[in-house]
Amino acid sequence: MTTIYTAVGRFQKRQGAGGLSCPIITVGQREYGVDLQEMILWTILNWRILKAEQLEGLYQEKCLEVNYQANRPFDGCLRRLLQRGLVVSGSGQTDEDALYHLLSCLYIVPISQSIPLRAATFLKLMLSGKATFAQARRLFKKNTLSDCERRVMELSKQALLSTAEVIKCVEKDAYDLSSSTKIMDILYGDNETTSDNIASIARCFESRQPVILAVANLYLRQQIIFERGDLA
Repeated sequence: MTTIYTAVGRFQKRQGAGGLSCPIITVGQREYGVDLQEMILWTILNWRILKAEQLEGLYQEKCLEVNYQANRPFDGCLRRLLQRGLVVSGSGQTDEDALYHLLSCLYIVPISQSIPLRAATFLKLMLSGKATFAQARRLFKKNTLSDCERRVMELSKQALLSTAEVIKCVEKDAYDLSSSTKIMDILYGDNETTSDNIASIARCFESRQPVILAVANLYLRQQIIFERGDLA
């Protein structure tokens, strides 16, 4: 069994008591305060998809780099982030199954359409040490997208969609999501599909693999972030 992890939401800073800035993770409309250990783990997973052993290795490196010693073990911190919904996991018999389980129910938020969000992302990358100035600056450059990646972005800019919903849109050759009526007709206009089973149904579509790969690539290239379905 393979299990992989990633982060959801976006990083922000809030001015706290005494003028001190506090790290905040925003998921949907909810804000979550995090301690330094949680912030380190979440930041490592942001725009990465990792197995637990990979995550722990990067976590230990970062703790040594910033000279941080945690009282709570790595496993306990990861478990708390999962319980709070700031980190999500996917499991499967193969890496492909685990990736589908991880991404299918996550909602896609393109960041390329938001200059303020790109600016905040740029600052986060610089402050966290995850990227050099030149690397972070790529957020403001046009990326060459594959046809499927471009399709995912075009659909996601029209409506807040889960990965499974994007797969169904591609499968049905749908482009126009300009109204809620059109969206509901495309996604749930049959007698079988519901919001509870669309991930299971989309698993059987021919479009599944190319869309999953496109979403994963967009995420790893920092073109999108993920939101949880229960808060989307």
